[in-house]
Amino acid sequence: MAASKKRRRRLGGPIARRWFAMGALVLVGLLYYRPLHDYFDARSQHAAQLAAVRKLQREQAALEQQLKHASSDSALAAEARTLGYVRPGEHLFIVKDIPQWRRRQHSSRHAASGGHRR
Repeated sequence: MAASKKRRRRLGGPIARRWFAMGALVLVGLLYYRPLHDYFDARSQHAAQLAAVRKLQREQAALEQQLKHASSDSALAAEARTLGYVRPGEHLFIVKDIPQWRRRQHSSRHAASGGHRR
């Protein structure tokens, strides 16, 4: 009977308690893994969405500035002129074939200078 008591003491000794503690620690780690993983994932998604919101806010501010500039009188007048509108009392002149005119001017200058550049 003394031998069996001795054996029971060894099984319930410090080594068994260490293994039990390690098992409990592993179990706690497994139970906390998923919530911690979800927490860090949600945190990174939140940071990414916050960065996207800041970018959109900057774009909105830029677009509001463009709208403010585009609706000014000088910008509207410039846009009207590009569309061909003139103010009352002004005369509209339409000049065509400007690239051909420039080529002719360039070739006539080239011929007048003796055919070589300086």
